[in-house]
Amino acid sequence: MERSLWTAAAGMAAQQTNMDVVANNLANVNTTGFKRSRAEFVDLLYQTVNAPGTASSASTNLPTGVQIGLGTRTAAIKRIFEQGTFKPTENPLDMVIEGQGFFKVTRPDGTQAFSRDGSFAVDETGNLVNALGYQLDPPLTIPQDTKSITIGRDGTVSVRLSDETVSQIGNIELASFVNPGGLQSVGNNLYVASVASGDPLLGTPGQEGLGELTQGFLETSNVNIVTELVDMISAQRAYELNSRSIRAADEMLKQLAQLVR
Repeated sequence: MERSLWTAAAGMAAQQTNMDVVANNLANVNTTGFKRSRAEFVDLLYQTVNAPGTASSASTNLPTGVQIGLGTRTAAIKRIFEQGTFKPTENPLDMVIEGQGFFKVTRPDGTQAFSRDGSFAVDETGNLVNALGYQLDPPLTIPQDTKSITIGRDGTVSVRLSDETVSQIGNIELASFVNPGGLQSVGNNLYVASVASGDPLLGTPGQEGLGELTQGFLETSNVNIVTELVDMISAQRAYELNSRSIRAADEMLKQLAQLVR
């Protein structure tokens, strides 16, 4: 009887994690470049009373056996890198990646981070930076007398100066990973490489499987509100059913206690 209490409690804990994931997805429905997550579960150990195939007589075996499950646990929270929709911004420093790849930025401690958020700006020294002020890597410096900026689909950055001359000032590189799901989220729309993701593979947009760049657009979150609401209802009902299992086991223990009296 006590076993059913712990099994149902494990189910309630798993659905709480599921709800946490759904809530985080919904909280970031308007976060630029956000990628939704999905909780994945596996069953726990089984208490084997009779293993399948155990001899039931001198000439027969048990066809199935008796194994009692002990609940579930969270196996992984998987990041879904599905393409989000594109939103026009009319800002020449906004970019989207049409396909695979990540922008690479340098953090204040010198380490690299990666992002799908293509909203960039120019700092006080003319460097191209993200919303936190982290420089794009490789760095790009916009001249002070720039009148317009053009970013090609292959990452080529050109500027038209006040004297109407056009100059190419650099190229934007993208990074890809063998297993992007293994990237570690560090907040602020940033990821860092891990052993699971592998080392970043740098390349030119539009080549070697990398997506192309489009200027003047941003990638919105890939969270689907309807899907998340359905997942929320499913998690809520599963949590409720597990709590009912606990109440049923408690009632059975109550009946047993009354028999002792």
